[in-house]
Amino acid sequence: MTKPELEFHLPDGPWTATGPGVEEQVLAEDADAGSRTALIRWAPGTDSSPQGVARHPFWEEVYLVAGAMHDLTLDTAFTAGMYACRPPGMPHGPWRTERGVTMLVFTYGGTNDGDSADSGG
Repeated sequence: MTKPELEFHLPDGPWTATGPGVEEQVLAEDADAGSRTALIRWAPGTDSSPQGVARHPFWEEVYLVAGAMHDLTLDTAFTAGMYACRPPGMPHGPWRTERGVTMLVFTYGGTNDGDSADSGG
């Protein structure tokens, strides 16, 4: 199986809750290859501190589309227009967002196992 062939369109798939204050809309996925493209949004006030620092066994690329999030480990805010590329095992977070954030997230090269919720995590 591969990701579907899709021409420009307005994504209309469902938003699925993946954790407290976190939802994702999968845009394209190849589950066999562990490859996914998704929009992920965090509601205002979402805080991933209870999950601690995140690590996962796949590559993750994150582009912040709207809003901002604060990395509690780095004590640094990241805003719309910023980008991250994380290899497997790279520690990141935890995060907090005061006003909410929407991210475009690409994961590949491993198993997703639903772990993209911490993405932009």
